[in-house]
Amino acid sequence: MEPDQFNIRHLAAMAAVVDQGSVSLAARAVNLTQPAVTQGIAKLEAQLGVKLFDRQPGGMAALEAAQRLKPRIDVALRLIGSNRVTAAQVRAFVALARAGSYAAAAAATGVAEPSLHRAVGDLGLAVGSRLVDRRGRGVMLTKPGMALAQRLRLALAELRQGLADLADLKGEEGGRILVGAMPLSRARLLPDAIMRFRADFPQVDISVAEGAHAELVGPLRDGEIDMMIGALRDPAMALDLEQRALFEDRPTILARHGHPLTAGWDADALRRFPWILPPEGTPLRQLWKAMFAELGGDMPAVPIECGSVMTIRQLLVSGDYLTLLSYDQLALELDAGLLADIGPAPGAISRTIGLTTRADWRPTRLQRQFMTAVEASVGEMTS
Repeated sequence: MEPDQFNIRHLAAMAAVVDQGSVSLAARAVNLTQPAVTQGIAKLEAQLGVKLFDRQPGGMAALEAAQRLKPRIDVALRLIGSNRVTAAQVRAFVALARAGSYAAAAAATGVAEPSLHRAVGDLGLAVGSRLVDRRGRGVMLTKPGMALAQRLRLALAELRQGLADLADLKGEEGGRILVGAMPLSRARLLPDAIMRFRADFPQVDISVAEGAHAELVGPLRDGEIDMMIGALRDPAMALDLEQRALFEDRPTILARHGHPLTAGWDADALRRFPWILPPEGTPLRQLWKAMFAELGGDMPAVPIECGSVMTIRQLLVSGDYLTLLSYDQLALELDAGLLADIGPAPGAISRTIGLTTRADWRPTRLQRQFMTAVEASVGEMTS
């Protein structure tokens, strides 16, 4: 079952029954009839394949499945913001926000464009805001629309985790871990952690989204990935995120095999050759600046800005460029003799590598197990 298949009113009814302890009180709380609440609970139990309540003469006693699911539902309902919103409206608007046009959203979902138009229009009425503006053949989300799209994505992420909690309760191993991988983590740390985790949980899928911090932090905030692994940022710039340090990485200066500086170098020699570096504002670029500030003198030329390790590798092999990277990121090329390690960056030059999650994120058991696998891989790398 997908999280966008839930009937939102049924979720609200279930949460109310847990709170009130009876169908009659819950029906008044969510403005539904008692038969509607009873029917909604029965449909939820059928969808989920678990019993949620013990029907007793004095009321409804929440079973463990309901107790596990209830906190996730509370968060999802708060993010959705209205019991008038339907699952069809959520699916339509999230698809539109992702695709950028009704035509693309229709192609992605298999829902006809008129139905998507109607669902998004009805959603706007339900929440009392204009959600989209037309821009040629596409659409642009209004400010309220952007805020709602983020809340709905987070709501779906919370319900997805609720489904994982129930699967765990039923003894079912499955689901998917969604990981954002920044450049350094892709070479050794993340592959090792994935293999370590899958050895214990072979039925759990891993989905890796590659990108720079700027490309991954939005999906992380929207709940579309569970965690990011890579260089940490200034905590003051991300108060809504939680950063957990794993290890300190000390970059090294790399060049092609046979580069003139393989025989030795000094600060002036480092300035004579062009550099390939990631864009301004990235931790590695800041470390490079700190390195030359400590060495003194002018900054060398940086004719190529690039964050792709594959592209940097080919450029290094083809010319007399220098770069600053971690050894692990190009270990295969270094071991094969295509590239040379000129030497560690002079000075106290290091960056903190770690895990980044949402500050309010409550991981499932399997997500915690994956983070444990990451930490175990770090221990092996640094021992």
